[in-house]
Amino acid sequence: MNLATILAVLALALIVTLAIVYIVREKKRGVKCVGCPYADSCEKHGAPHPKAK
Repeated sequence: MNLATILAVLALALIVTLAIVYIVREKKRGVKCVGCPYADSCEKHGAPHPKAK
């Protein structure tokens, strides 16, 4: 393997690791739908939608 391949693999591994850490932190905070803008007030999880009136 050359240096460029090693750096690409390390960069990809870092991105995947950081994504997993983010998801785990959000789940510990109680967010049901990580990445959803309405994660804390989602109709799917029992709360009314903020724009529904």
